[in-house]
Amino acid sequence: MSDKSIEIQDGETIWTFDREFMESNWTCIWGQGCHGIEKEKDAASQLGCCSVGAQFTGEEEAMFVAAMASMVDPKHMQFSNEAQDGGVFNADRTNTRVIEGGCIFLNRPGFSGGAGCSLDLAAAEAGESRLDWKPSVCWELPIHIDWKPIDNKLERATVRAWRREDWGDDGDTMAWCCTDRNDGTEAFVGTQPVVDYMAEELQNIVGTEVYVELKRRLT
Repeated sequence: MSDKSIEIQDGETIWTFDREFMESNWTCIWGQGCHGIEKEKDAASQLGCCSVGAQFTGEEEAMFVAAMASMVDPKHMQFSNEAQDGGVFNADRTNTRVIEGGCIFLNRPGFSGGAGCSLDLAAAEAGESRLDWKPSVCWELPIHIDWKPIDNKLERATVRAWRREDWGDDGDTMAWCCTDRNDGTEAFVGTQPVVDYMAEELQNIVGTEVYVELKRRLT
């Protein structure tokens, strides 16, 4: 293990954390200059990383998202009519639908019910965590987990920032990647390290005990 990573074993899983990213001051700047993930930088449209449909982990998550969508008040969802008419899935039920260049749940700037994810808005109104309303890929970003078997008993889960290649072929054409310092440091302006800024997300991924130990190692 190098100084650039932290390893914490939890049963059959060895969690390996990218220390540099955990200690960085990356923060989401959606609506505050985020250039999105398209071929051209475009902060004005405020599409962020929602210009593609959120990918589901499987049919169970797809049904979960459909259930949550049915609970969103139309006042919080710009494309509620489209959702009622054609559902929230793409044709093969692997992703959320893309409407007018963005996820069906993404309200555009100027929408009376509020810009941003309609699932976020609904969760806030219900006084609940957004993690309990959204597809996992949405609340995990920009955290990425690489799973790799070590032997027939152990597996390694590497927790790091998303990279261009994680977007597949689309990564090659992206004009900007918020976690890549080679593209600029606009997103590295947070007031706290990622380990604190994304505390809820990290605990949901690795569990409270591992998270507490991660915090101890970093401090």
